[in-house]
Amino acid sequence: MQLRDIAALSTRAFKTNPARTWLTIAGMGVGTGAVVTLVGLGFGLQNIILEQIVFGETLLSLGVNNPPSKVVQINTQTVKDFEAMEGVKAVTPLASFPALITIDGLTGNTFLQGAEPAFFRYTGAAASAGDLFIEGEDAKNADGVILTKAVLKLFGIEKPEDAIGKSVTFRIFVPKEGTDQSEEIAIEKAYKVVAITKEENSIAAMLLLSELASHVNITTYEKAQVRVIKSDLLDQVSGEIVKKGFVVTALSKTVDQANKIFQGIQAILAVFGGIALTVSAIGMFNTMTVTLLERTGEIGVMRTLGASSGDIKILFISEAIIVGFLGGIMGIVFGLSIGFTLNGIMNVAASNFGGKSVSLFSFPFMFLLFIAVFSAVVGFLTGVFPARRAAGLNPLDAIRYK
Repeated sequence: MQLRDIAALSTRAFKTNPARTWLTIAGMGVGTGAVVTLVGLGFGLQNIILEQIVFGETLLSLGVNNPPSKVVQINTQTVKDFEAMEGVKAVTPLASFPALITIDGLTGNTFLQGAEPAFFRYTGAAASAGDLFIEGEDAKNADGVILTKAVLKLFGIEKPEDAIGKSVTFRIFVPKEGTDQSEEIAIEKAYKVVAITKEENSIAAMLLLSELASHVNITTYEKAQVRVIKSDLLDQVSGEIVKKGFVVTALSKTVDQANKIFQGIQAILAVFGGIALTVSAIGMFNTMTVTLLERTGEIGVMRTLGASSGDIKILFISEAIIVGFLGGIMGIVFGLSIGFTLNGIMNVAASNFGGKSVSLFSFPFMFLLFIAVFSAVVGFLTGVFPARRAAGLNPLDAIRYK
């Protein structure tokens, strides 16, 4: 039997019984669409979380904090020790002091911090307005201050853009050496707001580290970012720092844990979608079995005219694959329609209420390609048993079957 004949006979059901054939495809489409929609939700949630994490050098950086006991603290010598470790490319510390900040005549509590431009790059800090400190432009950076978004909330400034260029002054509280008391130091210089970070949980203002050091004596640092040469050395460097008594966090481990969690979520969602797909496959199997019974006489005629049992198998399996594949395509269209529609509704609602646009559903191309191929495989599997039964029919008995 030629390929053209197989194609014509495999699609014959679309002409002889179009309603049942398309209902079978639609049933398969509903099951496949459920898988596409639910797994697409899992991908979307994963992307929303991971988009909050800035990659690049942040994955090669270790965050080092002082232990709660304060038995050891990060200081200038500690920074040098970190820099001398094998596999370390650079170390950039952050100093922090309690302070009072004054903007537009209003005063509030904050933390005045000092950091070099590389610190922002290693931590993955991003600006919602303005530009963060630029490396190599210390003279320009020295007159600027970076505020967190939380500071704007403190002063009732709604839009980050409105804070850019505002004049800011500080009064710092510096611990007196050997006592539990602090002394207040007023910084006479006024700074211009050059950037607003997206940080909403920390009320902090940041100067260039060298600029902060020109006003106060910095003996210890609150934290440091250690940039490692390559990812293979992260555990080694982290282990050495922990041995010194410091607390180490690695963004790369956070990302790995997040990926594992979302892989589990996707698997659970896929199981629920798989149940719907299984029900659809059972319906398709029943349809193929009914088709076999209806075409028994036709099969007998084909066999007497010279069609082999292999030809009959190919005929039924081809028909099942076509139905399964078309059901998969219909399911993909169904899932994409639901996902994009809900994304659009949520983004319209977000824009109306001043929120941020997000894509709750995401559909990677390779995932959709897998679904299309998998649907054809499901069709193949549901067609194997009816095909074997059809191929095993006695031609004379098949002709006499009513």
